[in-house]
Amino acid sequence: MQKKIRLTPVRLLVLGYLSVIIIGTLLLIIPFSSKITGSASFMDALFTTVSASCVTGLIVQDTATHWSTFGQVVILFLIQIGGIGFMTVVYTILMLGGRKIGLKERTFMQEAVSAPTLSGMGKLTTTILIGTLAFEALGAFVLCFRFVPDYGWGEGIWISVFTSVSAFCNAGFDLMGDKTGKYSSMTAYSGDPIVCLTIPLLIIVGGLGFFVWKDIKDNRFRFRKYELHTKLVLIMTAILVIVPTLVIMLAENDLPWKERVFSSFFTAVTPRTAGFNALPLSGAGSVKSVTLLLTIILMFIGGSSGSTAGGVKTNTIAVLGLSVISLVRGKRSVECFGRRIDETNVKNAAQFLTIFLTLIVVGAVLLCLFEQGNSLWPDDPEITGITVTESVFEVVSALATVGLTTGVTPQLTLGSQIVLCVLMFLGRAGCMTVMLSWKTPSAPAAELPMEKVRIG
Repeated sequence: MQKKIRLTPVRLLVLGYLSVIIIGTLLLIIPFSSKITGSASFMDALFTTVSASCVTGLIVQDTATHWSTFGQVVILFLIQIGGIGFMTVVYTILMLGGRKIGLKERTFMQEAVSAPTLSGMGKLTTTILIGTLAFEALGAFVLCFRFVPDYGWGEGIWISVFTSVSAFCNAGFDLMGDKTGKYSSMTAYSGDPIVCLTIPLLIIVGGLGFFVWKDIKDNRFRFRKYELHTKLVLIMTAILVIVPTLVIMLAENDLPWKERVFSSFFTAVTPRTAGFNALPLSGAGSVKSVTLLLTIILMFIGGSSGSTAGGVKTNTIAVLGLSVISLVRGKRSVECFGRRIDETNVKNAAQFLTIFLTLIVVGAVLLCLFEQGNSLWPDDPEITGITVTESVFEVVSALATVGLTTGVTPQLTLGSQIVLCVLMFLGRAGCMTVMLSWKTPSAPAAELPMEKVRIG
């Protein structure tokens, strides 16, 4: 007799994202999803769906010039579902349908948003939905002051809404392709205060995380009453915004002062983890090497746990940093703000970082192998293959669900596109979550004898 497969919360989460990807691919492959009938290949539709539902932003076809209004609406819904989470949508539908939310549903929701406890799932879901819609509406309203004068009422409002949702969900999709050039992102607005302030602020708020919102809502601006998680997230976010902004301002010193200030702030924020860019990352007039390196580091770190962002997360880096400080100070435990951090948190952070780094190395090697002999630059077909910097940049961007690119994504071979799709899925669903979905619960085994291993 076959053993019945148990549908655990982790497995349901993985299956949920896979279902969204399948449905999205089928919708985008429909002829009228593209502006040119029959122009969307299966791989184009799949790659775009994975990128949108995993709120990444990497594209093989320009969103504005390739996809029709219907296709763009599908992409927008995929971004929204990916941003707030599959289980949040399901949980909301159940509540609106009047169904009683039991322990099973609460457990699924807890796993989806990494909630510490089962209590308050209903209030948390309401906070997520109302907060998301409110910030997105506010962002769209502000962006209208720039895009409506430029493109008219109808198109200006649509671009504002699309951009706001994409920014808040840390997706990085844009509709600038038929306005300022294919794959141009926000480079035409690099010195515009409305665009260069609104989009980064939406990204920051979306990347803080739902628990941070709730904590700030409950305790207002009384920092001392915040949970340790909130304190670490806010401090790390401030550091990762201020320091990179100053470094980029020093590096990009050939820009006019106004453009230099706004574009530096924009460039410092968007790698965590929304794929907009105000400065070109490749070609003539591209950013300096230090800016490119800093972008890779920021993409790697990403946003915070329980948010729309990807990456290894700010709290992971904070916990590991604090563990090093504790080691230097000779402390037996990791301490911060008068609290002792659970040793399991430190262990999980180290494991997650190791998995993340391993996937980056494997992904970069595979891209280099698949792109041997492939000309990634149509203007210069003699240049073949992909550089180490380009491969690492693409892989980190995909795994951290960022969406920034040095310009090679549309020319990548099928093998490389599949690698990036897998990395985007792992980055959004969670590397450890996907691994745990294959694990079958079993009785605890007897502990083996202990032996120490020399480290360092």
